[in-house]
Amino acid sequence: MPNPIPPEIHDQRYISLTTLRKNGAAIPVPVWFAEQGGNLYVMTRSNTGKYKRIRNNPHVRVAPCTIRGKVTGPEFAAHARILPPADWQAAKQLIRDKYWLARVPFLWRKQDGYFEITFD
Repeated sequence: MPNPIPPEIHDQRYISLTTLRKNGAAIPVPVWFAEQGGNLYVMTRSNTGKYKRIRNNPHVRVAPCTIRGKVTGPEFAAHARILPPADWQAAKQLIRDKYWLARVPFLWRKQDGYFEITFD
């Protein structure tokens, strides 16, 4: 059973998602996320670097951060899993419920990838 969402992450507006390149270099990126059932859900495009890095290495680190990516709390080890298209609608709705800007269709029509983060 996966660990619950750490209290430092719970109810934050942004998280810093750190993925690893093939050479081991860590790449932090601030992202929107939604919470449900002890997991985090993130939307992205399938041609972004973070999506490709997660496809190659599911080990990630997550920390609370500002909109600009300045980490404001402790970092936690986690695993990311790219969701199959059948699960996108539920993840999309969770993110839309949290962020009103995610409801603007012309801004996000190219979002074609979602992933789930579980804590180690």
